Amino acid sequence: MNTKAEQPKGTNAADVGKLVLALLVLAAGIFAYSWFGRDGNISSSVRLLGVLAALVIALGIAAFTAVGRRVRNFITESQFEMRKVVWPTKDETIKTTGIIIAVVVLLSLLLGAIDLILKSVILDWLLKLGS
Repeated sequence: MNTKAEQPKGTNAADVGKLVLALLVLAAGIFAYSWFGRDGNISSSVRLLGVLAALVIALGIAAFTAVGRRVRNFITESQFEMRKVVWPTKDETIKTTGIIIAVVVLLSLLLGAIDLILKSVILDWLLKLGS
């Protein structure tokens, strides 16, 4: 049973304004990348750093909205759950992969044999009997 309090689903005007501001910052970074690329006097690595800075700023602004808090909460809970996972060892992974490959090869040979038998039955026996 989940004991956490339910958070309201609606977004308020401040959150909408923050998200719009984040989108504007990101759009300005992308626009600046293309605008300063026309002249050719600013290197593409500097322009790329500008876009990355705009992306970080936009994500920072969006992180302080209700949606951003839900995303951060989801990420922290996912990290907590990932610590509970028992991962297989290298030896177990190699053995399991080998078994899967052997089963796939065996089933493909079996299906190929069934196809060959059905083809010979239909084409050689049934069609020759009808003619």
